[in-house]
Amino acid sequence: MGASNQGKNQLPRSTEQYLTFLTAGEEYAISIVKVSEIVEYEAVTVVPNTPIWIRGVTNLRGKVVPVVDLAVKFGLPASGISKFSCIIITEIMFQGEMMTMGVLADSVSQVMDLSADEIEPTPPFGTRVKTEYLLGMGALGKKFCLILDIDRVLSADELLAMTESVTDDAAIGCRSKAASAFARHAEAGA
Repeated sequence: MGASNQGKNQLPRSTEQYLTFLTAGEEYAISIVKVSEIVEYEAVTVVPNTPIWIRGVTNLRGKVVPVVDLAVKFGLPASGISKFSCIIITEIMFQGEMMTMGVLADSVSQVMDLSADEIEPTPPFGTRVKTEYLLGMGALGKKFCLILDIDRVLSADELLAMTESVTDDAAIGCRSKAASAFARHAEAGA
């Protein structure tokens, strides 16, 4: 009798769990496998010369963790902070190694189970998110949530390219200012 009940409480192998959360009034989901924990939003330190969608860094038990504001990354106004705001700590792959990053969420909703046949393909139109950031759409009653490919959304390559771009722009700006100052000095001496 125990053998017949054994499979009833287990999820089918093709079912995966997703954490759903709100950002800028939209519901998103990421695979629960990518979530290591959810922490209360506390002090986030702003770091100069980072992309505007990097809210800053937070201290997670002595470890520096970048915090991404998905609303800004998706071209929306920055997320406001409320008593429900939290940081979803995620583990993403970068060059074969795990990297820890935080995602600012307005609130966390639920953990839901979705099988592969319950995930709808992403339409090529109508989303605020680049389609390459999406794995599909999951049904939440009459609404859908966008299932994010968090490895692509938080791509360290994109982060490094943006940071290098900001650094290069700053260096060019410094060279331009130095060149202008030199030209003014040369004209004054002539």
